[in-house]
Parts: sequence; structure tokens; C-alpha cells
Amino acid sequence: MSGAAPEAAGIIAATEGGVGRIRLDRPSAIHALTRPMCAAVLAALDGWSRDDAVRAILIDHAAGRGFCAGGDIRMLADSGAGDGAEARAFFHTEYRMNHRLFAYAKPLVAFMDGITMGGGVGLAMPCRFRVATENTRFAMPETGIGLFPDVGGGWYLSRLPGRVGQFLALTGARLDGAECLLLGLATHYIPSAALDEVKARIAADPGALEAILEAYDSDPPPARIEDNLPLIDRLFASDRLEEIFADLAADPSDWAARELKTLTTKSPQTMKVALRQLAEGAEMADFAAEMAQEYAIAARVVQMPDFLEGVRAVIIDKDNAPRWTAARPEDVPDALIDGIFAPLPADQAWTPAD
Repeated sequence: MSGAAPEAAGIIAATEGGVGRIRLDRPSAIHALTRPMCAAVLAALDGWSRDDAVRAILIDHAAGRGFCAGGDIRMLADSGAGDGAEARAFFHTEYRMNHRLFAYAKPLVAFMDGITMGGGVGLAMPCRFRVATENTRFAMPETGIGLFPDVGGGWYLSRLPGRVGQFLALTGARLDGAECLLLGLATHYIPSAALDEVKARIAADPGALEAILEAYDSDPPPARIEDNLPLIDRLFASDRLEEIFADLAADPSDWAARELKTLTTKSPQTMKVALRQLAEGAEMADFAAEMAQEYAIAARVVQMPDFLEGVRAVIIDKDNAPRWTAARPEDVPDALIDGIFAPLPADQAWTPAD
């Protein structure tokens, strides 16, 4: 590679042939994003937007397993337990990165080879081309730690077929590469062993990017979720969490029983946030408006007891026994959710990067 951008821990940004390469390089944390990593991605994108020699951008990971496991959750919890300033700064920068990717003029390709969760979804989904492999494990598992599917989740998940976005947001279900392709979360399915060759060919001839991806596109195995889509559409049809719980409880299928059991482990508060987020996200005028709303939600939720308790139970103590502030959906006051969604004062609100 040549033409390296300024270094930041966890990111390798450089040009190779006619492309810009952004490589996540924090393998000990499965490339979980930090604020300096997000800032480095923004800086690289800004520089390449003015460089006519760079005709496309490739985003992948440099070493280790997984594409990106999310964000720096421990930092967010530590900050949320205090004044929340560092957490808000992280979200502000990350969401600017998400928006810049979404609005970027040059073709972007994300290689989702391995774990692609949370912040990794926020990196991949704005890209015009999203490559899944046999290693892809895609999820938005935030309700399990008292958070919500941010980084544009309200926009992307609400636009998936039927009610599968709501299902993914509430349950945190993991999808493989074949399922991602079926649902439109991925645009191509390419065996992992071919990726280095694909990237080298694109770098040598970025004008042929789409043709190269098509040439390597392969038939995936059957998508496991396909048979369950009618059940998902029927049992996750409501935007009221209480009704989803009731519909699952009334259904005699083993599938419904398993999904209901899964939901009982999640934060009722943040499941309600997720349902409203997707309902409103489906009607958002543009992606910037979505990110402004998600920032307002994140700025509040990160300091709330359910997030701190979820991180304790799942990440710190690992007892997987969170004690949520509300035990049941009906115990979450509507006024609490209204407050979480209230716009921030103008001097605190999120804005896109210049």
C-alpha cells in the first residue's frame, strides 16, 4: 500500500492502486470501534473525496477474526456511570462517520467477513456494495445490554422486508451470510478464500468494481430464516411490545416459545425504544434526521440504569442475569419513552460533519 493517511490506533488507511483501503486493526477487541478510529475513518474519507486518483473505497479488517464487533462498550458504560461526556463524544463522532459513509459520492465496498455487529453494521450498511461470506455473523444485539440498535438501525432495519427488522432489533438474532443476502443486508456472497483476489483485482481496475464482484458472486447455502419469515411477519406485526409478547405466548409453535424466551432476557425499556425507533425511522425524511434522533436517544440511554446493568451482567460480571428496571413491557411508562425521544436543545444536538 501507499499514500497512507495519518495513523490512528486500530485503523490502517492507505491507497492501493486506484482505491482507498480502510482496514480495521484492533484484533484483540474484534475491531470494536473507538472514537479515534471513527475520526481516522472520517479523515481518510475526506482526503480521498478530493483525490481523483481514488475511485472507490474498500473497508475490511486487517487481522484476526471478525469484521467489527461493535463499539467500545466498556468505555460507554464507564462514562455513562459518570457525566456521560465521553460517551456522547464517541456517539457524535461515530454517527458523523456513519452519515459520511451514507452520503459518500464514490463507491464503497464493505467486506463483512466474520462478526459484523453494532458499530460494524454501521460501517457496512451505508456502503453501496456489501459482501457476505460463509463466516459472516450479522446482528444488532443491543437490547441485551439495555442499549438500542443505533448507528442508523432505525433507518436500515425499518426498510427490511416485512417485520424482519423489528424481529432483529428485539431479539438480537444472528444472521449468517446466506440470510444477509436473502434479506438484502448483503449485495453479494463470495467465499472468504477469494476475497484477497477480489480486492487485488478491484485495486488494479476500480472501474470494473461491480463486474468483478459479480464475477465472484456465488450461490449461498439455503437461508435458514426464510421458512420463518411468515411467522416473523405475523408474530412481530405490532409496534406495541405488549402485543408481541401476547402473540408469541398464544402461538403453539416451538419457534414462538423460543423467541418469547429470548425476549424475556432483554431490557423491556430498550425493546420499546427499538420498536418506536423503527416506526419513526421508516418515516424519516433523510438519514441525517435519523442520526440526529438516534444521538438524542443515545445521549440519554447511555446514562440510564438498564444500560449500566446490562453491561455489568453481560460484559463485566458475565452472569447473564440482568436486573432490569422494569420486569415486564407493561411496567415501562409511556412518558419515559417519550422523554428518551425528545429532541435535544439546539446547542447539544448532533449535526453532520462539514
